[in-house]
Amino acid sequence: METQRTHFKTGRTLITSQALGELEPMDVLAALRRHSSKDWGECCQEDAEANDQAVADGSRILSVYRDRHGTQFWIITEADRSATTVLLPSDY
Repeated sequence: METQRTHFKTGRTLITSQALGELEPMDVLAALRRHSSKDWGECCQEDAEANDQAVADGSRILSVYRDRHGTQFWIITEADRSATTVLLPSDY
């Protein structure tokens, strides 16, 4: 019986200095787990569908989350799966 993979490779994990200074670390860790298990957070339906396709075709993946204080942050996994970056929208 073949089992379906529920996670994808995320490569090296990075965080911007601004995100590191503003976000709750436990919330970031929880969001990274959600991201790698294909829970895209607060993405719109169109972006969530694009992420599902990106897992299959190797495109960039973007998820949107909030920490316990309501601060929105993004998690982006590069198309080549070499790195995943946690950042604030203002870092982009």
